[in-house]
Amino acid sequence: MSARYWQQNRKAKTSVVLVVLLLALATFFLSKAKEWGVAAGCATLLAAVTSTVVLGNHLVQFLSWWRKLGAAAAAPTSADVATAKDVLGGLVTQRWRDETVLRSLGDPEPMPLPWRSATRRELADRPEIIAKDTEAFPGSDVHIADMARNFRALPCRRLVILGGPGTGKTTLAMQLMLELLRTREPEEPIPVLLSAARWDDRVHRRLQDWLAASLAMDYPALCTEGLGVDMPDTLVARGEVLPVIDGLDELPDTARADMLTALNRSMYETDQLILTCRTEQFAESVEEIGDALTAAAVIEPQPMSPAAAADYLEACLPPVPHSVWPHVLEELRKGAAPALSEVTSTSLGLWLVRATYIGPRVDPSPLLELGRGSAAELHDHLYDQLIPALVSTRTPADGPPQPFRPQHAWTAKQVDRWLTYLSRQLARNEEDPRDVAWWHLARYASSRTVRTGAAIAIGAVVWLAFGLLTGDPGLGAVIGLFSALVVETLIGSWFTESPGHADFHLRGRLAELFPALWDGLIVGALGAIVGWLMPYASRASKAQEYAPISSAQIGLLSFVGFVALHSLIRWVESPTADLTARSPRSTWQADRNLTAIRILGGLAVGIATAGVLRYSGIPWDMSILVGLALGLLFGVMVGRHHAWLAYKLTIPRLATKGRLPLRAMDFLDDAHRLGLLRTEGPYYQFRHIELQQHLARERGASPGGGA
Repeated sequence: MSARYWQQNRKAKTSVVLVVLLLALATFFLSKAKEWGVAAGCATLLAAVTSTVVLGNHLVQFLSWWRKLGAAAAAPTSADVATAKDVLGGLVTQRWRDETVLRSLGDPEPMPLPWRSATRRELADRPEIIAKDTEAFPGSDVHIADMARNFRALPCRRLVILGGPGTGKTTLAMQLMLELLRTREPEEPIPVLLSAARWDDRVHRRLQDWLAASLAMDYPALCTEGLGVDMPDTLVARGEVLPVIDGLDELPDTARADMLTALNRSMYETDQLILTCRTEQFAESVEEIGDALTAAAVIEPQPMSPAAAADYLEACLPPVPHSVWPHVLEELRKGAAPALSEVTSTSLGLWLVRATYIGPRVDPSPLLELGRGSAAELHDHLYDQLIPALVSTRTPADGPPQPFRPQHAWTAKQVDRWLTYLSRQLARNEEDPRDVAWWHLARYASSRTVRTGAAIAIGAVVWLAFGLLTGDPGLGAVIGLFSALVVETLIGSWFTESPGHADFHLRGRLAELFPALWDGLIVGALGAIVGWLMPYASRASKAQEYAPISSAQIGLLSFVGFVALHSLIRWVESPTADLTARSPRSTWQADRNLTAIRILGGLAVGIATAGVLRYSGIPWDMSILVGLALGLLFGVMVGRHHAWLAYKLTIPRLATKGRLPLRAMDFLDDAHRLGLLRTEGPYYQFRHIELQQHLARERGASPGGGA
C-alpha cells in the first residue's frame, strides 16, 4: 500500500531528500552552538522546524490517502440530484447565452442556413434504428425550435452535425443546446457543450469517466459540500447529462477513430449525445473503424444561396449604408462575384464579412475586387482584417465594465502579435491544441530559469539580513544558501499545479478540522523528538548547553506552525470548487486570494515564533528576523495550489520577450470581449479554429518561437 503512495506522489520523494539535508544542516549548526552562540541556535531552529513540518506534511498526506482508500461515500438523494441538475443547467445557460450575444447569432435574426439528413449512406447507422418510418431531418430552413423537436423525436436522441469549415456546426450545436435547456422537462438530462480535444481516451477509457471529470473541472459548483464531492459522477452515471461534443475533427486521425470506438463501446442504450465534426474527417474515421456512431442521426448543412446571403447582409446594414454596398449585394445576387458567393455560403463567411466591413462601416470595395478572384485569398483577407476591425469597433468602455467591450486599450498590432504567440504554442501541444489555461502560461517558459532566479533572490535577501544582524557574513551565506536550496526544491511543482480556492464554510466540515488538530499533535511530537536527538547526532552531547532552544521549543513551534498554518490551510484550501469559479478570471482570483490567506497565516505563525524565541532569551531583532523568515517561508510554500504564484513568476519573462503583456489576464479577458476568444469553463479558446490556424500558419516566422 505504501509503495503505491510513493509511486503516485513524486513530490514526496524529493521532500524526503530535502528533509535529510535540512536535518544534516540542523545537526551541523547545533555542533557549532558553542562557537557561534545565538546565531547557531536560530539557524538550528530554522532548519529543524522546516524539516519537521515538511516531513509531517507528507506523513499526514500519507495518512489521509490511506484513510480515503476505505472511506465509503454517502449516496445522494433524488432531491440532491434534482438540485444539482438545476445548478448545472443555470450555469450552462448563463455561459453560452453570453456567447450567442458575442457572436450576434440572433441579431437581427438567425442566419438562414438549411440543414438536412446526410446523403452519404455510409456515415449513419441503419435508418430503422435512427427513426422508424420517417426521415429524421427532412431538410428546410427550420427554426431552432423545430430542430429541438426533431431531436427529441429520435428514439435514442443521438445526433451528429457534419459540415465543412465554417459551416456553423458549433453555432447549431450551441443554439440547439440552449433551446433544449429552455424547454427542458424535469426528467430530461442537462446538455453540456465540451471540446473533443480535451478527451484523452488513454486517461479516460469511457465517455462517462471523461464527462464526469470535465464537469468537476468546468462546473465546480457541482463539487460543493452541499451537493457532495461525487455529484458529477452521480449525474453521469444516472444519465442526467447530455454531452454536446464539439470538434471531433480537431483530433489527430487515430485519435478520432479511437474516440468513435470509445463512444460506441461506452454508451448505454439510453445515453444521449450530440457530436460535431467536419464531414471528410468523420467519413475517414467511420471507414477506419468500419462502423458508424450507433443509432445517431447525421445531418449536414446545405450551401446558402447567394440571394439568401445577400438578403441577410442587407438586413445587417445600417439605415444609411456605404454607397458601394448596393453594388456589392447586386453582384452577389447575380453570381458575378464567385469567390464572395462561396465565402458567404457558410455562416462563418457571412460573419467575417459582417464583422470586417459592416461593423466598422468601411468601404466594401475590396469585396468586389477579391470576390471575383480566389475564395482562399478572400478568406485570408477577411482574417487579416478581422482583428483590426474588432479592435476599432469595440473600443474600451469609459464607465463601468461592460460585458462586450474591452476594459483596456490595446492596439491591433499588439493583439495580433500576442494571439499569434498563443496560436503557435497551441499548435505545438498535440494533446490539447485548443485550451488556453492561464495556469498553463507558466509552462510556456523554462521553469528552471524562473526557479533559479527566485531562489537566488530569496537567498541573497536572507544572507544580507542574517549577515547584518549576526555580524558574520559566512553564517549568513550558509543560511542564505540553505534558503535558496529550499526554494529551488519546493517551487518546482508550482508550474504544474492547478488553481485552488479558500473554503471557509464550517457547515458539514467541522469534522474535518479535528483530524487536522490531531495531525498537529503528531507533528509537534515529531519535532520534539528531532530536537532531542540532534545533540546526539552531532556527537556533541553538551552542545545543547550553548543552544538557546530546547527540544520542547522545537516541538512547540512545529505544533504551532503545523496546526495554525499548514493543517488549517490544507483544511481551508480546495481545488477550484465554488459557485464563482466558473470562468478563467474567477479561478485566477480565487487562487490569488488563497495565496494571500496563506501569507497572512504565515505572518501570524512568524509572530508567534518570534515571541517564543524572545522568551528563550534571543534578542528582539534576531527573533523577529527568524520569525518572519519562517512565517513567510511556510506561508508561501505550504499548500497544494500555487498556480497564481507560478503565473506571476513567469509572465514578466514572457513580457520582456514580447510574447505576452504584463497584464496577461486583462488581455485574455479583453480578447474574449472582442469576440476573438471564447471561454469554456476555466479555459479560453479561439472562438474560430480557422482563425487560430490562420495565425499559426501565416505568422510562422513572427515572435514567439521559443521561451
